[in-house]
Amino acid sequence: MREATKQKLFEATLRLSAGKGLVGLTVDDIAAEAGVAKGTVYYNFGSKDGLVDALLRFGVDLLATRLRAAESDADPLEVIEAQVDTTLEFIGEYPGFSQIVVSELWRTPGRWQDTLSLLREEIIAVVKAQLERLDAAGRLPEGVQIPTAAAGLFGTILVVALDWQVFQPARTRTDVVDAVMVLVRGLGKQ
Repeated sequence: MREATKQKLFEATLRLSAGKGLVGLTVDDIAAEAGVAKGTVYYNFGSKDGLVDALLRFGVDLLATRLRAAESDADPLEVIEAQVDTTLEFIGEYPGFSQIVVSELWRTPGRWQDTLSLLREEIIAVVKAQLERLDAAGRLPEGVQIPTAAAGLFGTILVVALDWQVFQPARTRTDVVDAVMVLVRGLGKQ
């Protein structure tokens, strides 16, 4: 399947899920919103579940690619700040994505929980790498569990992004990044 078609389906699913949630969506709805034939969806994905699974993977791949692009040899806190900004930019571009991820990750049992768990690990690994750099430089307090801190930072960014989109849309992305970084800087030694 062409990347352009995947992008259309991804964006259509996110737009529609904002109002109906994933469970309420049909392949007909998604195909019509994306401007593709329903048969295209079934041919490429087999079912709605297959489509949503692939689109969740596609969205996480987009985000992970952007987060990796923000990596550099700069101070790890600067890289984390760039990654927080990148994540908020992505969520601002695709607000429905964070809604889906948050709602499906903590739905028990969630239809797409296995996929999201694997994808969550991919994103957390990117965050974890910068926390490991901080630790290697002696800038994390003794006893910080890096996997837990990475999951916490990722979760914080998702929840803060949703709060920003839903309750505080007048705030600038810079203000939201600064608020998250106050928490991150509080964790590390300067």
